[in-house]
Amino acid sequence: MKKLFFLLTFFSLFTFSQSKKNHLDSINYFLELANYSYEEKYNSKDAIKYAQKAIEFSKATKNNEKLYDSYYFLGSLHLENNNYNDAIINLIKCSNYYEINKISSSKVAKINYTLGTLYLEKRKFSIAKMYFNKAYSIYNQTNSSEAFPLLELQKGLTLKASNKLDEAIDVFKDIAENNKDMESSKIEAVFQLSKIYYLKKDYKKALTYSKKALDLVENNSVGISKKKILNNLILISEKLEDYKLSNAYLKQYLTLNEIKNNSSITNTEFLINKKEHDNQLEIVEKLEKEKNDQLKSIRFSRLISIMSIVLIAILSLLSFSLYKNNKIRTFTYKLLQDKNKELTEQKEKAEFASKARSEFLSTVSHELRTPLNAINGITYLLLQEKPKKSQLNYLKSLEFSGNYLLSFINDILEINRLESNNVHVEKIKFNMVELAKNINQSFGGFISKNNITFKLDLNIKGNENLIGDPTKLSQILINLINNSIKFTKNGNVTLRITTIAEKNDHVTLQFVVEDNGIGIPEDKIENIFDSFSQGSVEINRTYGGTGLGLSIVKKIIEILGSEIHLESKVNEGTKFYFNLNFNKSDIKTISSIEVSQIVSHDNLKNKTVLLVEDNKINQMITKKMVENKGMICTIIDNGEDSITTMQKEKFDIVLMDVHLPGINGTEATAEIRKFDTTTPIIALTAISLNENREMLLSFGMNDVVTKPFAPEHFYNVISSYFPS
Repeated sequence: MKKLFFLLTFFSLFTFSQSKKNHLDSINYFLELANYSYEEKYNSKDAIKYAQKAIEFSKATKNNEKLYDSYYFLGSLHLENNNYNDAIINLIKCSNYYEINKISSSKVAKINYTLGTLYLEKRKFSIAKMYFNKAYSIYNQTNSSEAFPLLELQKGLTLKASNKLDEAIDVFKDIAENNKDMESSKIEAVFQLSKIYYLKKDYKKALTYSKKALDLVENNSVGISKKKILNNLILISEKLEDYKLSNAYLKQYLTLNEIKNNSSITNTEFLINKKEHDNQLEIVEKLEKEKNDQLKSIRFSRLISIMSIVLIAILSLLSFSLYKNNKIRTFTYKLLQDKNKELTEQKEKAEFASKARSEFLSTVSHELRTPLNAINGITYLLLQEKPKKSQLNYLKSLEFSGNYLLSFINDILEINRLESNNVHVEKIKFNMVELAKNINQSFGGFISKNNITFKLDLNIKGNENLIGDPTKLSQILINLINNSIKFTKNGNVTLRITTIAEKNDHVTLQFVVEDNGIGIPEDKIENIFDSFSQGSVEINRTYGGTGLGLSIVKKIIEILGSEIHLESKVNEGTKFYFNLNFNKSDIKTISSIEVSQIVSHDNLKNKTVLLVEDNKINQMITKKMVENKGMICTIIDNGEDSITTMQKEKFDIVLMDVHLPGINGTEATAEIRKFDTTTPIIALTAISLNENREMLLSFGMNDVVTKPFAPEHFYNVISSYFPS
């Protein structure tokens, strides 16, 4: 009996030792397969798969040494394939393990150095510095000659990541020239020089250094991979438009990825041995799996039987419940389909109605501009001819009515444009203080007329120079301040701008427009931002206005990514406030919103102008306006004749109506630009929802004047094309 026990014990120990040995062989086997797949077959996918197999076997046998060798190999594979995040995860596991176990070697130093370079790529400088210091410390402990070149490489890489390219060039050149015994450092330095010159767009120098790095790798077989250098050479050659050279490097790159069909006898024997070993491992794994399956089957057979009975009972109850619920669900589904169909039809009708409304308002607004141009233009001309006192009042009233109607039409167009989502948010530099002061100055006359005390309170803590959309911001503030002044006669109006948050290159400002005017009734506050809403008919009759200003403000603020808030009490005043985010700007700039200045127009005398306009009234008005400044005007009423006339005669400037019979003004301008690229062409247009300044300028026009145009602005635009 004792002999039998001894034999069983010996057999168990022998089996355990054989199993442990098999697992160790399996780890080495999969690591060899991974290395072979990558080095000989250039198959990264298979290499990663075998490395992961090695990790699984290392964990199963708790072989930490092989486990972290496998992690290191897998991290290196991910690094070669530019999978930086996966590379970092695997290399950090290795670094932590070796640090905890106080293992120092050139491999450990290389792991920490590689982590430093990866974190430099992510611009996490403090973490990169930590790993570089670890690598340098280990090289010093092991008395490695790589310590000094490594420190210099770290310095160069840090300068490059900090965009100090010229300083980085000096460091890498010094490494390349003075480290003759350290070929890996020299190759890395030469390759980094190529990358820096590529960033500086000096592609010829980048090509020279990449070629040098390729030669060094081929002669020494150390340092960075040949694939990475070839990839860089392909990109540089394409930038230099040397596609023949690019194609040559591409062929080399593809050759590296081809499986070598004509393998040597040694490789063939190696594959045969690997296959036999693989088959043996598969048999062992299969037997172990079958054994485990049998144990699990015996262990859980009774539990499965009990659970089967319970499941059958539950399924029977569920089947009965589902049968009853199926009829209810079918009825509900049909009802839901009918409701969804009704909702879809209502949605389509609402969208159609919204589109029809938008198109109608846009068309009406556009068509009103042409006769309004005649009204405003004739009024201006009559006022210039020194009318009688009895006529002056009539003309002033006519001028006021024309301007009021123009403001109303502009508001309608602005609402339509905002609702069409055809709005571009600019990102330009401007000065907040200058913008606020210019807005304040532009309300001078209105403030005086209404006897207003206007206060500008700026508390922006040095954040004057910003990047944003000053035009839209001015539009918001002008509408809000105009509203406050209009409803606050003999009172106080305040514009307050305050910094409420600041982080790195971003700042959040709060804008407050506050008055002590008539206020808004509580029951009207909810709808005050709706189009054509002014609180009541009495307010509209007393104070005037279109009721579109606040609606425009709300939509613009939403486009800028914020929302407006309102606090108001009747006879106590109103407060509007909102927050906007801006990027900071280090360069001092002047706001694009400037107070218009009176410009002399003496430089317009005796200048020849070609007026292309089909409307007789507009012809008469525009001709009279330019002749009042001493210009000589020739009129053409269609686009075809304007092209012919420009081919025969020379004019100092062309005023081109956009909407003409036959070919329109944009097409005529495009044709003229084929033979005349110098004569200024100014577009005259009753601009509509589907037109914009950028579109008109793209046809070759120099500037755009919108009908009905303000005379002073009209003269300023023309005068800007002639030296004083």
